[in-house]
Amino acid sequence: MIRKSVSSLMFAAALAISAFSAQVLAQAAESVEPYKVGTFAVNDTPFVGLVVRDDSLIVDLTAANRALQMQWQYSDMEMPEDMLGLIEQYEYGLKYRLYELMNWLVEEDLLSSATAYVHDVDSVDIMAPIQYPSKIMNAAVNFYTHACEGCTPQQLAERTRQRQENRGVPYLFLKPTRGAVIGHGEDIIMPFGRDEIEYEVEMAIVFGRTGKYISATRAYDHVFGYMVAMDVSDRGGRPPGGYGSGQDWFVGKGHDTFAPHGPWIVPKEFYGDPMERLHQITVIDGVTVQEAQAGDMIHNIPELIEYASSLITVFPGDVLQSGTSGGTGAGRVQRATGSGYLVDGENISASIEGIGTLTHTIVAERDIPADLSGAQLPPTADYRDR
Repeated sequence: MIRKSVSSLMFAAALAISAFSAQVLAQAAESVEPYKVGTFAVNDTPFVGLVVRDDSLIVDLTAANRALQMQWQYSDMEMPEDMLGLIEQYEYGLKYRLYELMNWLVEEDLLSSATAYVHDVDSVDIMAPIQYPSKIMNAAVNFYTHACEGCTPQQLAERTRQRQENRGVPYLFLKPTRGAVIGHGEDIIMPFGRDEIEYEVEMAIVFGRTGKYISATRAYDHVFGYMVAMDVSDRGGRPPGGYGSGQDWFVGKGHDTFAPHGPWIVPKEFYGDPMERLHQITVIDGVTVQEAQAGDMIHNIPELIEYASSLITVFPGDVLQSGTSGGTGAGRVQRATGSGYLVDGENISASIEGIGTLTHTIVAERDIPADLSGAQLPPTADYRDR
């Protein structure tokens, strides 16, 4: 009789534990609120954080997870030290821990700046989310309006028709990472004497899984999320003489600060299909100079992923930028402080609906060291009018 009672109790306890475990697993299957992820700093100490409540609050991921683990029902799980680590681990279990963490924060009403590990967004430094991607792949001339800058509506319609009949394959180029990548609020530096600098707002696709020869039908399986990017460009070209002529992609794309990224990354499950949702805008000193939606793209995002991965293996944290629309400096859009190319002191904002806004000030480099031999890239004015 005693044995039967003990057995019954043990069976009942096992059922209770099983039910509790199932409940915990069910809670971790999705997040009760969406979040974004980014890299931030407080008192010059960087940390990976969750962006919540309409981008108003930043949760220190490591500190919040430490508090969660003090509750007996949650197991210990080490948090990544940086964004690359988060992206690498996300589809291998970390995602569900973040869901679990978000659910706990909401249930316990801890999403307030009064909580030690929660900060107002205005009280932190917003850094570039990924420090740094192993590569940034950029799509060139991937919007019909950008392929016909300054065209009349009739010219644009005809050029678009011609391109739709013969799209060919995408044109991609690589952009530097460390040095070029900057975060929200950092200055964009116009290199000394280079005065034909222009802006391009772009959606940045962040890869979450390694892949080679990824078909367009499987493309989104390899995506971690999306962020805002700018492809800042130097249109001054190279001086005459020596080897090569015409466009120089290293000159055009490779300068420091020419790859603003951020302000954070939206995991794909909280954004949806970018080919249905994308809406990107550039504003300079209050003047809207670019505005486009995904329907203007020549090659869609899955096609770009298939093409890029047919050339080179993509890894977690790699970035693919999908191109920009018309309205760049080449189109000579009139603005309050100038026309066409960027001007020293202008403020530029690049936004993508559902992700966020990057804001930067344009600052012209005033001088260079006096001991240079002349082997450096010269000011554009030295050869532009020859």
